[in-house]
Amino acid sequence: MAGVSSSSTAPLSATPRSSLGRLAERGRTDRADLYAVLDAGIVCHLGIVLDGAPVVLPTGYGRVGDTLYLHGSTGASTLRAAASGVPVCVTVTHVDGIVYARSVFHFSMNYRSAVVHGTARPVTDEQERAAGLEALVEQLAPGSWSHARLPDRKELAATTVLALDLAEASVKVRTGPPGDDDADIANPAYWAGVLPVRTVFGEAEPAPDLIPGTPATPAHVTSR
Repeated sequence: MAGVSSSSTAPLSATPRSSLGRLAERGRTDRADLYAVLDAGIVCHLGIVLDGAPVVLPTGYGRVGDTLYLHGSTGASTLRAAASGVPVCVTVTHVDGIVYARSVFHFSMNYRSAVVHGTARPVTDEQERAAGLEALVEQLAPGSWSHARLPDRKELAATTVLALDLAEASVKVRTGPPGDDDADIANPAYWAGVLPVRTVFGEAEPAPDLIPGTPATPAHVTSR
């Protein structure tokens, strides 16, 4: 399939843009860590300079191998600019816990984050467009591509699909308890620890306009 790359086992190679500065020891170089952060997310943030000013927008995404797919309206100025070959930056972040320290200086978060740099290319090959859109849908709502109606020609014509290679990326992770100073650790006056943060799905709420005969909520929805 044109333009769709397979997953790689090569480690992440640092570039001037993707090299970590502060707290570089939290960096991960295993490409599997990059895939894990991306695959666990629902929303990414696309950063681009538009008309001389930075713009960062939340958007859906999907991954196929070493390619990240983004989509949006053909009328979106940010996507038109991204498709023109200007540099873009895509980030995905998960907050896993709030770190309560004895000193406010050491309050922190446990997190997993990925930052991808590069230039996005517009996807014009029909097979790759279908694969990219499927990845986007399955990232958001697994099992839905084979359940819902697929896009028709009019909908496809109104949709821009961009591909971003994962060659230039970094991953940063923080885990564990607070890193208080020894003097604060010896002081029993203040509590310290981690408050875990978890994302959970509630019970599915059927659309109010479902007509009689519509199947019950499918398993790929209720199993999330």
